[in-house]
Amino acid sequence: MKVIYIVLGSISLCLGVMGIFLPLLPTTPFLLLSSILWFRGSPRLYKWLLNHKRLGPYIRNFMENKAIPLRVKVISVSLVWLTLLYCSFFMSGNIWLATLFIVLAIGITWHILSYKTLSK
Repeated sequence: MKVIYIVLGSISLCLGVMGIFLPLLPTTPFLLLSSILWFRGSPRLYKWLLNHKRLGPYIRNFMENKAIPLRVKVISVSLVWLTLLYCSFFMSGNIWLATLFIVLAIGITWHILSYKTLSK
């Protein structure tokens, strides 16, 4: 069972890292899932993830404060809107699909802004 946790945690980590660069793929939930899976499967990988220079703060900030830094909120919401507006106007070709993209952007924005802002 530990091997399954490690493999699933690794897949989740890959998705979380991709989420840093792809606006529709969330980063923090996948990193949190990786930490949970690795906590059960490999304490060494769990410690590595929490102490990672770039990825650790995402997890620690959310686990300790249930908050997202303002910079991350601004970047996330901006990228979501840029991507989905582009898709809506230039890629969809269908009014219902374009509307779905806008509704999706509103939902993602609401979700991101529903978390407290982490003050540093």
